[in-house]
Amino acid sequence: MPVHIRQASVPSVRAGSGALRQALVTPETVRNAAVQVERWTIEPGGAVPFALGGTDLAWLQVLEGAVSLSGSEGEHPLADTHVALLPPGAKVALRSEGGAALFFARVPGAGRHDPALAEHPPAFRLVDWSREPFLGSKHDKRNRIYIVTPKLSGTRAVKGEMIFYPAGERCPNHRHLGADHFFYVIRGGGTFHCEGRAIKLSPGDVVYTYPGEWHYFVNDAAEKLVFAEYFVPGEYETVWEDTSRVCTWLPTGKNIQGGQPTREIRAHSSAWERNPEDV
Repeated sequence: MPVHIRQASVPSVRAGSGALRQALVTPETVRNAAVQVERWTIEPGGAVPFALGGTDLAWLQVLEGAVSLSGSEGEHPLADTHVALLPPGAKVALRSEGGAALFFARVPGAGRHDPALAEHPPAFRLVDWSREPFLGSKHDKRNRIYIVTPKLSGTRAVKGEMIFYPAGERCPNHRHLGADHFFYVIRGGGTFHCEGRAIKLSPGDVVYTYPGEWHYFVNDAAEKLVFAEYFVPGEYETVWEDTSRVCTWLPTGKNIQGGQPTREIRAHSSAWERNPEDV
Protein backbone atom coordinates (compact mmCIF):
# COMPACT_ATOMS: atom_id res chain seq x y z
CA MET A 1 0.00 0.00 0.00
CA PRO A 2 1.16 3.59 -0.61
CA VAL A 3 2.74 5.65 2.16
CA HIS A 4 1.49 9.24 2.52
CA ILE A 5 3.68 11.74 4.36
CA ARG A 6 2.30 15.20 5.09
CA GLN A 7 5.11 17.72 5.25
CA ALA A 8 3.08 19.90 7.61
CA SER A 9 3.09 17.09 10.20
CA VAL A 10 6.84 16.42 10.09
CA PRO A 11 8.91 18.27 12.72
CA SER A 12 11.84 20.44 11.67
CA VAL A 13 15.32 20.02 13.15
CA ARG A 14 18.29 22.37 12.97
CA ALA A 15 20.78 21.60 10.20
CA GLY A 16 23.76 23.88 9.77
CA SER A 17 23.67 27.58 10.56
CA GLY A 18 20.25 29.11 9.99
CA ALA A 19 18.75 26.06 8.31
CA LEU A 20 15.99 23.56 9.09
CA ARG A 21 15.54 20.01 7.85
CA GLN A 22 12.40 17.87 7.60
CA ALA A 23 12.99 14.14 7.04
CA LEU A 24 10.08 13.01 4.86
CA VAL A 25 11.08 9.58 3.53
CA THR A 26 13.30 7.60 5.89
CA PRO A 27 13.78 3.91 6.71
CA GLU A 28 11.40 4.53 9.61
CA THR A 29 8.59 6.15 7.60
CA VAL A 30 8.78 3.97 4.46
CA ARG A 31 9.68 0.30 4.68
CA ASN A 32 12.54 -0.76 2.36
CA ALA A 33 12.60 2.64 0.66
CA ALA A 34 15.16 2.93 -2.13
CA VAL A 35 15.58 6.65 -1.48
CA GLN A 36 15.63 9.15 1.39
CA VAL A 37 13.77 12.45 0.95
CA GLU A 38 14.06 15.70 2.89
CA ARG A 39 12.85 19.28 2.68
CA TRP A 40 15.30 21.98 3.68
CA THR A 41 14.49 25.54 4.67
CA ILE A 42 17.40 27.97 4.67
CA GLU A 43 16.77 31.18 6.56
CA PRO A 44 18.08 34.53 5.21
CA GLY A 45 21.84 34.49 5.61
CA GLY A 46 21.80 30.80 6.53
CA ALA A 47 23.90 27.91 5.25
CA VAL A 48 23.83 24.12 5.33
CA PRO A 49 26.85 21.89 4.55
CA PHE A 50 26.51 18.22 3.63
CA ALA A 51 28.52 15.36 2.17
CA LEU A 52 27.55 12.23 0.23
CA GLY A 53 28.95 8.78 0.80
CA GLY A 54 31.12 7.24 -1.88
CA THR A 55 28.26 5.10 -3.21
CA ASP A 56 25.44 7.63 -2.79
CA LEU A 57 23.71 9.64 -5.49
CA ALA A 58 21.62 12.73 -4.70
CA TRP A 59 19.76 15.59 -6.30
CA LEU A 60 18.12 18.76 -5.08
CA GLN A 61 15.47 21.07 -6.48
CA VAL A 62 15.07 24.68 -5.42
CA LEU A 63 11.40 25.23 -4.58
CA GLU A 64 11.52 28.84 -3.41
CA GLY A 65 14.15 31.57 -3.35
CA ALA A 66 17.74 31.23 -4.51
CA VAL A 67 20.91 29.60 -3.17
CA SER A 68 24.59 29.42 -3.97
CA LEU A 69 26.21 25.98 -4.07
CA SER A 70 29.96 25.69 -3.41
CA GLY A 71 32.47 22.98 -2.58
CA SER A 72 33.85 19.95 -4.40
CA GLU A 73 31.63 20.62 -7.43
CA GLY A 74 32.63 24.26 -7.92
CA GLU A 75 30.47 27.32 -7.34
CA HIS A 76 27.01 27.63 -8.87
CA PRO A 77 24.06 29.99 -8.35
CA LEU A 78 20.73 28.13 -8.21
CA ALA A 79 17.29 29.67 -8.75
CA ASP A 80 13.83 28.14 -8.33
CA THR A 81 14.04 26.64 -11.82
CA HIS A 82 17.13 24.54 -11.10
CA VAL A 83 17.67 20.87 -10.31
CA ALA A 84 21.21 19.86 -9.34
CA LEU A 85 22.51 16.28 -9.55
CA LEU A 86 25.26 15.53 -7.02
CA PRO A 87 27.71 12.68 -7.72
CA PRO A 88 28.98 10.13 -5.17
CA GLY A 89 31.38 11.69 -2.65
CA ALA A 90 30.25 15.28 -3.24
CA LYS A 91 30.99 17.73 -0.40
CA VAL A 92 29.14 21.00 -0.75
CA ALA A 93 27.49 23.84 1.13
CA LEU A 94 24.33 25.75 0.30
CA ARG A 95 23.93 29.39 1.27
CA SER A 96 21.04 31.80 0.78
CA GLU A 97 21.03 35.55 1.27
CA GLY A 98 17.26 35.94 1.07
CA GLY A 99 16.09 32.53 2.25
CA ALA A 100 15.14 29.42 0.29
CA ALA A 101 13.29 26.11 0.38
CA LEU A 102 14.65 22.97 -1.27
CA PHE A 103 13.68 19.38 -2.03
CA PHE A 104 16.56 16.96 -1.42
CA ALA A 105 16.74 13.24 -2.25
CA ARG A 106 19.52 10.71 -1.72
CA VAL A 107 19.84 7.15 -3.08
CA PRO A 108 22.16 5.14 -0.82
CA GLY A 109 24.15 2.47 -2.62
CA ALA A 110 23.03 3.80 -6.00
CA GLY A 111 25.23 1.32 -7.89
CA ARG A 112 22.71 -1.46 -7.28
CA HIS A 113 20.32 0.49 -9.52
CA ASP A 114 22.92 1.24 -12.21
CA PRO A 115 25.83 -1.23 -12.44
CA ALA A 116 27.83 1.22 -14.59
CA LEU A 117 27.85 3.84 -11.85
CA ALA A 118 30.84 2.42 -9.93
CA GLU A 119 33.25 2.61 -12.86
CA HIS A 120 31.63 5.61 -14.56
CA PRO A 121 30.15 7.87 -11.87
CA PRO A 122 28.22 10.86 -13.23
CA ALA A 123 29.63 14.35 -12.98
CA PHE A 124 27.85 17.24 -11.32
CA ARG A 125 24.95 18.38 -13.50
CA LEU A 126 22.72 21.43 -13.31
CA VAL A 127 19.38 21.50 -15.15
CA ASP A 128 17.23 24.60 -15.69
CA TRP A 129 13.85 22.96 -16.22
CA SER A 130 12.28 26.22 -17.46
CA ARG A 131 14.40 25.86 -20.62
CA GLU A 132 13.75 22.15 -21.18
CA PRO A 133 11.15 20.92 -23.72
CA PHE A 134 7.55 21.35 -22.54
CA LEU A 135 5.74 18.20 -23.65
CA GLY A 136 2.00 17.74 -24.12
CA SER A 137 -0.10 14.64 -23.54
CA LYS A 138 -1.68 13.02 -26.62
CA HIS A 139 -4.90 12.07 -24.82
CA ASP A 140 -5.54 14.99 -22.46
CA LYS A 141 -4.28 18.41 -21.34
CA ARG A 142 -1.46 17.33 -19.05
CA ASN A 143 2.13 18.49 -19.58
CA ARG A 144 5.53 17.06 -18.66
CA ILE A 145 9.09 18.34 -18.25
CA TYR A 146 11.94 15.87 -17.74
CA ILE A 147 14.34 16.91 -14.97
CA VAL A 148 16.42 13.77 -14.23
CA THR A 149 17.12 11.30 -17.05
CA PRO A 150 20.15 9.34 -18.29
CA LYS A 151 20.81 12.07 -20.87
CA LEU A 152 20.53 14.87 -18.31
CA SER A 153 22.17 13.13 -15.36
CA GLY A 154 24.54 10.51 -16.79
CA THR A 155 23.02 7.62 -14.81
CA ARG A 156 20.13 5.15 -15.08
CA ALA A 157 19.75 4.90 -11.30
CA VAL A 158 16.94 7.46 -11.18
CA LYS A 159 14.48 9.19 -13.47
CA GLY A 160 12.41 12.27 -12.68
CA GLU A 161 9.91 14.61 -14.27
CA MET A 162 7.60 17.48 -13.39
CA ILE A 163 3.95 16.90 -14.24
CA PHE A 164 1.26 19.56 -14.73
CA TYR A 165 -2.46 18.78 -14.36
CA PRO A 166 -4.98 21.52 -15.18
CA ALA A 167 -8.07 21.64 -12.98
CA GLY A 168 -10.43 18.77 -13.82
CA GLU A 169 -7.75 16.64 -15.51
CA ARG A 170 -6.90 13.03 -14.69
CA CYS A 171 -4.63 10.27 -15.91
CA PRO A 172 -5.53 6.65 -16.72
CA ASN A 173 -5.07 3.88 -14.15
CA HIS A 174 -1.61 2.30 -14.39
CA ARG A 175 1.19 0.64 -12.43
CA HIS A 176 4.98 0.51 -12.54
CA LEU A 177 6.95 -2.73 -12.42
CA GLY A 178 10.59 -2.89 -11.40
CA ALA A 179 10.92 0.50 -9.69
CA ASP A 180 9.89 2.37 -6.57
CA HIS A 181 7.86 5.47 -7.41
CA PHE A 182 7.27 8.57 -5.33
CA PHE A 183 6.18 12.15 -5.88
CA TYR A 184 6.37 15.52 -4.12
CA VAL A 185 3.52 18.01 -4.52
CA ILE A 186 4.90 21.44 -5.46
CA ARG A 187 1.68 23.34 -6.05
CA GLY A 188 -2.07 22.74 -5.99
CA GLY A 189 -3.94 19.68 -4.81
CA GLY A 190 -6.16 16.86 -5.98
CA THR A 191 -6.71 13.21 -5.18
CA PHE A 192 -4.32 10.32 -5.66
CA HIS A 193 -6.04 6.94 -6.00
CA CYS A 194 -3.95 3.85 -5.25
CA GLU A 195 -5.05 0.29 -4.58
CA GLY A 196 -8.53 1.39 -3.53
CA ARG A 197 -7.29 4.21 -1.30
CA ALA A 198 -8.07 7.90 -2.05
CA ILE A 199 -5.42 10.34 -0.77
CA LYS A 200 -6.16 14.07 -0.70
CA LEU A 201 -3.05 16.01 -1.72
CA SER A 202 -1.64 19.29 -0.43
CA PRO A 203 1.58 21.19 -1.27
CA GLY A 204 4.57 19.55 0.38
CA ASP A 205 3.01 16.08 0.53
CA VAL A 206 5.05 13.03 -0.46
CA VAL A 207 3.43 9.77 -1.58
CA TYR A 208 5.59 6.67 -1.98
CA THR A 209 4.32 3.67 -3.94
CA TYR A 210 5.81 0.22 -4.35
CA PRO A 211 6.22 -1.73 -7.60
CA GLY A 212 2.98 -3.14 -8.96
CA GLU A 213 0.53 -0.82 -7.19
CA TRP A 214 -2.28 0.45 -9.45
CA HIS A 215 -2.79 4.22 -9.23
CA TYR A 216 -4.02 7.37 -10.94
CA PHE A 217 -4.33 11.11 -10.25
CA VAL A 218 -7.42 13.31 -10.43
CA ASN A 219 -7.09 17.08 -10.12
CA ASP A 220 -10.43 17.79 -8.47
CA ALA A 221 -9.11 21.06 -7.03
CA ALA A 222 -9.63 24.55 -8.42
CA GLU A 223 -6.03 25.25 -9.43
CA LYS A 224 -3.35 23.52 -11.45
CA LEU A 225 -1.64 20.55 -9.79
CA VAL A 226 2.15 20.46 -10.16
CA PHE A 227 4.30 17.69 -8.76
CA ALA A 228 7.74 16.17 -9.27
CA GLU A 229 7.78 12.39 -9.53
CA TYR A 230 10.76 10.07 -9.43
CA PHE A 231 11.56 6.43 -10.13
CA VAL A 232 14.38 4.33 -8.69
CA PRO A 233 15.81 2.75 -10.79
CA GLY A 234 15.21 4.95 -13.81
CA GLU A 235 14.24 2.14 -16.19
CA TYR A 236 11.12 0.08 -15.51
CA GLU A 237 7.93 -1.21 -17.10
CA THR A 238 4.58 0.61 -16.97
CA VAL A 239 1.27 -1.20 -17.54
CA TRP A 240 -2.09 0.50 -18.22
CA GLU A 241 -5.52 -0.83 -17.35
CA ASP A 242 -6.89 0.67 -20.61
CA THR A 243 -4.30 0.09 -23.31
CA SER A 244 -5.99 2.61 -25.62
CA ARG A 245 -5.02 5.38 -23.16
CA VAL A 246 -1.31 4.71 -22.79
CA CYS A 247 0.43 7.96 -21.85
CA THR A 248 2.09 9.38 -24.96
CA TRP A 249 4.04 12.64 -24.90
CA LEU A 250 4.31 15.02 -27.84
CA PRO A 251 6.69 17.93 -28.42
CA THR A 252 5.17 21.41 -28.33
CA GLY A 253 8.29 23.01 -29.81
CA LYS A 254 8.50 25.33 -26.81
CA ASN A 255 9.69 25.48 -23.22
CA ILE A 256 7.30 26.37 -20.39
CA GLN A 257 8.10 30.06 -20.90
CA GLY A 258 7.00 29.90 -24.54
CA GLY A 259 10.52 30.19 -25.93
CA GLN A 260 12.81 27.84 -27.82
CA PRO A 261 13.82 24.81 -25.69
CA THR A 262 17.47 23.92 -25.19
CA ARG A 263 16.99 20.62 -27.04
CA GLU A 264 14.41 18.55 -28.91
CA ILE A 265 12.54 15.47 -27.70
CA ARG A 266 10.54 13.41 -30.16
CA ALA A 267 7.10 11.94 -29.46
CA HIS A 268 7.31 8.84 -27.29
CA SER A 269 5.26 6.50 -25.14
CA SER A 270 5.62 5.98 -21.40
CA ALA A 271 5.15 2.27 -22.07
CA TRP A 272 8.72 2.03 -23.34
CA GLU A 273 10.84 0.38 -20.66
CA ARG A 274 14.10 1.96 -21.80
CA ASN A 275 14.41 5.72 -22.01
CA PRO A 276 14.56 7.11 -25.56
CA GLU A 277 18.03 8.41 -26.42
CA ASP A 278 16.79 12.00 -26.79
CA VAL A 279 15.05 12.03 -23.38
